[in-house]
Amino acid sequence: MYEKAYKLLAKQEKISNSKAKELIDRGLVRASGKKVVIARGEIKTDTKFVVKKLANIKVIFEDDDILAIDKPAYMTTDEVSNKYQDYFLLNRLDKETSGVMLFAKTEEFQTKAITEFKKNRVYKEYVAVVEGKVIEETTIDLPILTIKNRGVAKSKIDMTKGKPATTTIYPMLIEGNKSKIKVVIDTGRTHQIRVHLNHLGFPIIGDSVYGKTNPNVNRVLLHSKVTRIFDYEFESQEPREFKVFDFN
Repeated sequence: MYEKAYKLLAKQEKISNSKAKELIDRGLVRASGKKVVIARGEIKTDTKFVVKKLANIKVIFEDDDILAIDKPAYMTTDEVSNKYQDYFLLNRLDKETSGVMLFAKTEEFQTKAITEFKKNRVYKEYVAVVEGKVIEETTIDLPILTIKNRGVAKSKIDMTKGKPATTTIYPMLIEGNKSKIKVVIDTGRTHQIRVHLNHLGFPIIGDSVYGKTNPNVNRVLLHSKVTRIFDYEFESQEPREFKVFDFN
């Protein structure tokens, strides 16, 4: 016997169909050791689901000008922004990317901060877990073109139409054929790190679009760790899955 995944999940968790679909769409639901991807997909009625709890947004720092928050994975930038509607968003993170996000609290500070971003004077450091052995510092400077189709963005390297994008990676840890790396970007193109790392032959684990899927990983293993702007420095601690390679 088979039933749609979201309907079966709703029954097991005693939640509404819409809530069950939302959990699957976020990437929070696993079955038989794999992430459930298609909410309307047919699945065996004896399937047992494991639902990961969505972490809370944490405030890293706040003053009269700026708010720095720690965005959990599985939450979109727009969802975070809706919780801080009185402030002005300064940077975006992909849904499955966690870490530092910034908001300006005044229009005056927003204007100054946007100038810093445009002039590439904001330090942005990430940590990623990738397939392959990263043994030396490497810089990739290749333009990226982003195309949006029905609200979904997809990026690629395009030497003629792409916008400048520079990414530098530094080895941190190697275990088997996987590496934890530090990633510093001078620009901030859509999906820049994911596209550049895949081009280098080091696809990010958990990235089903540009990277390397893993049955034991629910999310893209990319985390915005440190951001510096003006005299501010904000840091988000690495989530557990970046500290221990427990997904073999």
